[in-house]
Parts: sequence; structure tokens; C-alpha cells
Amino acid sequence: MRASTLTDIGEITVEERERPEPAADEVLVEVGACSVCMTDYHMYHGTFPIETPLVPGHEAAGTVADAGSDVTGFEAGDRVAVNPTVPCNACSYCKRGETHLCENNTSIGGAGDTILDGAFAEYVRVPAINVEDIGDMSFERAALAEPLACCVHGVEQVDLTPGDSVAIIGAGPIGLLLLQAFRNAGAAPIVVSELDPERRELAAELGADAVVDPDEVDPEEAIPEAAGGPVDVGVEAIGLVPTIEQANAVTAKGGSTLIFGVPEQDATLEISPFDVFFDEVGYRGSYSLTTEDFERAITMLRYDRVDADSLITERIGLDELPTAFERMGNAEGLKKIVVPGRD
Repeated sequence: MRASTLTDIGEITVEERERPEPAADEVLVEVGACSVCMTDYHMYHGTFPIETPLVPGHEAAGTVADAGSDVTGFEAGDRVAVNPTVPCNACSYCKRGETHLCENNTSIGGAGDTILDGAFAEYVRVPAINVEDIGDMSFERAALAEPLACCVHGVEQVDLTPGDSVAIIGAGPIGLLLLQAFRNAGAAPIVVSELDPERRELAAELGADAVVDPDEVDPEEAIPEAAGGPVDVGVEAIGLVPTIEQANAVTAKGGSTLIFGVPEQDATLEISPFDVFFDEVGYRGSYSLTTEDFERAITMLRYDRVDADSLITERIGLDELPTAFERMGNAEGLKKIVVPGRD
């Protein structure tokens, strides 16, 4: 099979590899589509350190090509989406259902304590427990189940009540998925702050009640004005300290500031303990997803509760990943989808 292998920082090699054989409890998935994620981008640039060589890619869907001897419920020809998070199911976090915090987390092509070869390839091995049936859903749409599941998890982190107001800072692919996840959960109104005019327009089309251009107005003034006051939940979907501070500045007393964007590992944030105490504002993080989140995301996509198709702006082959990363660095387009058979 062909695979896009990260051989060093900034170096991708499309190489021929042996097609893997599934273990007894695994399925072999012929990859139909694999979405490119900012985690892949950080791996490529060395800002998320990993051991190379490695095949990245963890937002995938495809067809079961083979199944191990112990696998029941899946067989060759089944259409599935891949949940890349493989918990140990033995640590204390796993036992209480917090599998995303697993002490011995294994990931298929993504972030984890142990990282296995991922889905920027023609085939990928996956534990059978980590695939979900997608019916006749397109592989491209199903490939967005993983990032949507992370957004579903983010909504759960802030204990949202229908009618709670939300501000989202950043309308990239994740910000736009968060917008739809919060809207499905009953948030109202939802205000989105975004520099790019096309992304602002799409945010409005996908359900934002108001959009703000931070180049033209001060978001810390414009967001409360649009929302009728400080918001119950301020969401940062970029990963920068100034925008985290911005999200917190528009959060109401008793509300929550959700850090969803991935900051640099050495970034620091100055917090006033007195303000946290006096205003009862809670900072929440949201990392990865649980098996339940993934199943919910598949259901939402299958029943058209989320528009994933509008977020897909480019389809590329295995050899075009470096160009995709360059365009991501320039904030050009939205979701890039690798289609291995496209080359």
C-alpha cells in the first residue's frame, strides 16, 4: 500500500509499505477519506513532538477490507468511521468513563502516550471496538466525526443549559463545528468573532445569531452588545493567550470560559484569583473525546443535525500534504480531505 510518512520535521515521504494484517480483535480499513487536523500540522512542524517515522492522520472513514478472527459485528464491505482514541480500559480514569484522560492512552495517528500509524494511507489497522457503522453516509462527511465528537465533548464540559448565551472566538473548522454543537444543545444567542469575512459569512449561515469582525470593532465591547450582555460561556477556538483572555473578558459572572483551541505547550496565562473567587467564573479545558461522544457525533452527522459538507474546501492526494499544511498555516480554506485513491 501507499502511505504518507512523516520522516522528520517538515518532511513527508509517500512510500510503499506492506499492507498490514489485522490482529484477532482488529479490522483493516481501506481509507476512503481522512481529514487533515491541526494536530497533524503541529506534528509536521515539530511543535507537537513525536517519534518518526510515523504515518499521521486520525480523522478517517472507509470500508472494512478484512476482520480479525475474534471480530463480531463487522465484516468486509462494511462502511465505518474510525475513533482514533484507544484507551487502556484498566486505569482509574477509564473505569469511571473518562477514557479521554486514560493514563495509558494509545492513538491511531493522533495525540497520545503511544501513537500508532494512522490513516494518511490506503489502509489502516483499527481495534474493532473503535469503528462505528456509518451506513450510506459519505466517507468525507464521516471523516469529520472525530473533530465533531471533540466539540460535543466541549459542550458537555460547560454544563450548558438551553438558552445560555455563547461567544466563540475563531471560526475555523473547529469553531464552526463548535457553533453547530452548541446550537444543537440549545445555546442562544451565539456570537462568533472571526477575522476572515468568508468564515464570518459561513458562521452566520450555519446559525450564528451575530458575527463580529475583530479588525473593525473591539470584541470585548461588541460581543456583549450583540448578546445582550456578557455571555454564559466564552469559547476560545484558536489556541492563543490573547484570545483566551478575550473569551474570559466577555464571560459573565457565574459563567464558564472554555479553552478549546490548542495553546503552545509553554504558553502561560495570568489569572486573577480574586476575580475567579468573586465572579465565580470557571475555566474549563476540553481535550479529545470519549467513545460516547464519538457515537453521538456519528448520529448527528447521519441525521443532518450538523452541516459538515460546507466545511470541506479541498480534496487532496497523499502526496499533497505539505501543500495542505502550508495553506493551513496561512488560514486558507477550511477542511482539507485526503483521499488516498486520488493520486
